Amino acid sequence: MTATDRTAPLLTIGQLARRSGVPVRTIRFWSDSGVLPETDRTASGYRRYDAAAVARLDLVRTLRELGMGLEDVREVLLSRREVGEVAAAHVRAIDDRIRALRVQRAVCTVLARGGHTPRELTLMNDLARLSAEERQRMIAEFVTETFAGTDPEAPGAGIAASMRTMPTELPEDPTTEQVEAWVELAELVGDPAFRARVREMAVGGSALPPSTAAADPAAVAEHAGAALREGIDPASPQAAEVVERIVGPLPVAERAELAATIATFTDRRVERYWTLLGILNGWPPAPRNAAAFEWFAQALTT
Repeated sequence: MTATDRTAPLLTIGQLARRSGVPVRTIRFWSDSGVLPETDRTASGYRRYDAAAVARLDLVRTLRELGMGLEDVREVLLSRREVGEVAAAHVRAIDDRIRALRVQRAVCTVLARGGHTPRELTLMNDLARLSAEERQRMIAEFVTETFAGTDPEAPGAGIAASMRTMPTELPEDPTTEQVEAWVELAELVGDPAFRARVREMAVGGSALPPSTAAADPAAVAEHAGAALREGIDPASPQAAEVVERIVGPLPVAERAELAATIATFTDRRVERYWTLLGILNGWPPAPRNAAAFEWFAQALTT
């Protein structure tokens, strides 16, 4: 304490409150908590504070306004932790809170549209509470459970790895489309029928015998897709011509094998899963060809 400090009059708690703008009850609480000990007490037990306490109060108030807890403030004041270290931790916490608020804002924007089912409302509420780690865990658990025990070298193994491809975070300002994608994705992975279908694809992929029958996906999308749009019956002679344009004069047995493979790996809800992942990851829109492959598989066997 300097000579000036020693000669300066001590302030009562009321005077300190008026000078600092901090309420008396707050100063008293901080004093009782040990972060702002009084300099002295009068014979009657009234607290008094010197100039150093005034400066300390300004620091405590600043740290508290930054959102630091009293224990963190006490650590700083006792020089057990640097202000920068504590502040950096709070910056990270504030960033996490901002991200959570942005998700909640996007969810509320979706809710404001109205017309949602009780199930969707529950999912949106849950989504707003989930951290990025929890959302990733939700998907990881779905994939792990669905593909448990399948052959990692089988044709369907790549599906498992791809299905885990979640964004680390929602964008800082998620769109309503992305929030809706999360809600729909959560509904999909929680649906036992969807889980069973993906499991069927994984197990079926493991059990498929080696086959030389194959079709160019681009050719299927182009020719079978056009036939579907034109309303061509898969059992018609026109459909047979489309099939030959795609795979040529394929023997009947190989046509059946190819149709079985397509049936194993084609599902519109699974296609929707990839679409939702694309929305969440910001991927360019992928073509939706499941219906064309369904048509082609049917045409192969008729």
